[in-house]
Amino acid sequence: MSNNLYDRDLQCWIEQTIQQLRNREFESLDIEHLIEELVDLGKAEKNALKSNLTILLAHLLKLMVQHDVPDMMKGS
Repeated sequence: MSNNLYDRDLQCWIEQTIQQLRNREFESLDIEHLIEELVDLGKAEKNALKSNLTILLAHLLKLMVQHDVPDMMKGS
């Protein structure tokens, strides 16, 4: 039942899972897919953090290197 819903309509599966959690219907949960989604969420958050830190470091390095360039070049 839940597996088919997960494959057919992920958003509907998420809404159903949230409702089941709110209602404490733990025996009805699609545990395998729930674990899979939580693991993927953790990976996505970690990757986003790495990407944002890389961008931040690149901007900080540019500021360090370009602090004394002529004003006409600072906008680039």
